[in-house]
Amino acid sequence: MNYVIEMLNITKDFPGVRANDNVTLQLKKGEIHALLGENGAGKSTLMSILFGLYQPTSGTIKVNGKEVAIRNPNDANDMHIGMVHQHFKLVHNYTVAENIILGKEDTTVGFLKMADAIKRIKSLSERYNFNIDPNALISDITVGMQQRVEILKMLYRNAEIMIFDEPTAVLTPQEIAELMNIMKEMASEGKSIIVITHKLKEIKAVANKCTVLRKGKYIGTIDVADTSIEQMAEMMVGRQVLFEVDKNPMKLGANVLTVENLTMTNKDQKQVLKDITFSARAGEILCIAGIEGNGQTQLVEAITGLKTNYQGDVWIHDKNISNLSIRNRTLSGMGHIPEDRHKHGLVLDYNLGENMILQSYFDEEFQHNGFLNFDAITEHTNDLIERFDIRCGRGEKTSSRSLSGGNQQKAIVAREFDRNPDLMIAVQPTRGLDVGAIEYIHDQLVKLRDQGKAVLLVSLELDEVMSVSDRILVMYEGEIVANVNPKEVTENELGLYMSGSKRGEL
Repeated sequence: MNYVIEMLNITKDFPGVRANDNVTLQLKKGEIHALLGENGAGKSTLMSILFGLYQPTSGTIKVNGKEVAIRNPNDANDMHIGMVHQHFKLVHNYTVAENIILGKEDTTVGFLKMADAIKRIKSLSERYNFNIDPNALISDITVGMQQRVEILKMLYRNAEIMIFDEPTAVLTPQEIAELMNIMKEMASEGKSIIVITHKLKEIKAVANKCTVLRKGKYIGTIDVADTSIEQMAEMMVGRQVLFEVDKNPMKLGANVLTVENLTMTNKDQKQVLKDITFSARAGEILCIAGIEGNGQTQLVEAITGLKTNYQGDVWIHDKNISNLSIRNRTLSGMGHIPEDRHKHGLVLDYNLGENMILQSYFDEEFQHNGFLNFDAITEHTNDLIERFDIRCGRGEKTSSRSLSGGNQQKAIVAREFDRNPDLMIAVQPTRGLDVGAIEYIHDQLVKLRDQGKAVLLVSLELDEVMSVSDRILVMYEGEIVANVNPKEVTENELGLYMSGSKRGEL
């Protein structure tokens, strides 16, 4: 059998943790091969070894049947291996073209020859229908477009073997469909693709083969066409997974969050929120649905105090918090799982224990006369690690930066749930999580609701919107355009509201 890539008996040890334990992966030419596993199962580590970011402790790698040593990403590029990372590696104040040629610059007597590069980037962009302006700044384009820049970076370097790490974690449903088509087109041209994911529907839609890892070990490789979603989920987490969210009927209480006439203008004097008014009641999960970039981010920033350039009022219970600091809003009974875990969720250079007390280090439990009580912090953190199954090598001393994306998310969720707020604002709470962890977090949200708390869920995942929420508000271009009951609305109808082609009764 001719394989373009063979990773044979790969083992990788880090201090305190074996990330890969005797794993084998074989990829054929023109194949889309999914790499499936829970958060912290060792998927990204395995692919980082293939891309030269890590060296294996033991095992061999063959490219086109020949044993190779991939010492760094330049070696990988020379072997026509490219990788799109989960957190994009782009320089935000450079243009699209400058990012693509970085490290592959063509110069004449020390001067960049940009014209040829831009011509080639334009032709690649047109060939794959990317519609990207090579001269646009990265900071000015959407997340979906940034991902296309990463793909163009691989194509510009003539990659034949492409690794996608959680490629759909930050995309809208429409962008996901487009990416799937791009992958299929590339595979039909003879490119070989490995896609790291735990979204089972997407594996069914796009992959030929699927290799499953669990806790660093190889579980098996399957033909996707012959395997059900339920079987894949069981291989991944080692038990049956319930895909339905189990909820009791609502017991509604008083308003916990009230938003009145909220309006916000951005730095270009464009209205990003237009007179938003709604309330979330005790005992309900209220979902804000919409395609990314329709004001959901700004709405959450206004409620949580991350942005203060708005008009209007925000109340928790009967207290107007519009002029309070972020800490005082938090202390008024608000929890917040933010959209961007790196920017607003964690201090990546702090360890896990320090991150777990970011909002409570001043409590008597964790300090005495201004000195931190490290024993109490350790005990508290280890309790949360166990309760929320955070996979980490060194307990509370683990560097937050070294955790997998999904385990970083679990750490934030653990900290916010542990504070037991009256209002939980959960923005994309399951982004980048596997089915087992998603099931757990949905259960936690439902538990909060059943304890008489209010949950404001902001999600782009239609499955999540439909199954978890008790009521859905749809946002389009900074306005609420529909207020619907998930039991009475179809996904198709919701899509029409989200695209602005339909407005509902408010």
